[in-house]
Amino acid sequence: MPRLFQDDQDGFQKYCSRPSVWKQLLPLFRSERYNANIHQTPEHEEDTKAVHDFKPMGSKQMEMRKRQMSAAQETPGAAPGQHVGGNRGSNACCFCWCCCCSCSCLTFRNQEDQRPRRASHDLRTEGFPTCEESTTPTLEEVSSWAQSFDKLMITPAGRNAFREFLRTEFSEENMLFWMACEELKKEANKKMIEEKARIIYEDYISILSPKEVSLDSRVREVINKNMLEPSQHIFDDAQLQIYTLMHRDSYPRFMNSTVYKDLFQSLSEKSTEA
Repeated sequence: MPRLFQDDQDGFQKYCSRPSVWKQLLPLFRSERYNANIHQTPEHEEDTKAVHDFKPMGSKQMEMRKRQMSAAQETPGAAPGQHVGGNRGSNACCFCWCCCCSCSCLTFRNQEDQRPRRASHDLRTEGFPTCEESTTPTLEEVSSWAQSFDKLMITPAGRNAFREFLRTEFSEENMLFWMACEELKKEANKKMIEEKARIIYEDYISILSPKEVSLDSRVREVINKNMLEPSQHIFDDAQLQIYTLMHRDSYPRFMNSTVYKDLFQSLSEKSTEA
């Protein structure tokens, strides 16, 4: 290597500009920098320890998952994805840290969260009948429906016929809401009252429901306040408003509809034949 002089800057720069020199010095510079970083004392020992002790997350869990899958394949009659041994849920895994959708603990939580929804579904199907049982109305009974809306609504046969008409006008939710309120008034258990009131609110009062009934803002505000401690009569004002709406709007069209006319004509023919 030629001798370098510190006072000869031109010669030094000319020497350093050679590519062969950089190829020789660059590994030395990297080595010195690496050693300096290793022996450097960090300010926070905990941070340094965390860096040196870092391990890839999930390596043990991945290994355990592989063992479970291999054990499931070797066991005869084991269904694919079913955890062999233990009483954990199906599609169990140990990846809880990664929020795996098939994790047994998450499956258990989902089952717990679905229990109140199942109870609400049972109340919707059992507590609120979708169709009332009624006998075939007589000609006199059908004729009385034309006298007043109250006589139509007082009989199960009249409500069923009127509900069938409302279904053709896509306003069946008005009758369903009115019937649900009538069922709520018969309830005496406090917990059942709260549960049924919540179901009625979600199905017919909430603005997010596809079966929302048309109510004014004053009635909605009263219901929202009373939902903290609901009673059997929490929806009385709303029920009266919907009853009035059906009386003034839907009832006159029902009397002129084919639903009513066909029923009246069929009963008239039967009475004539008899």
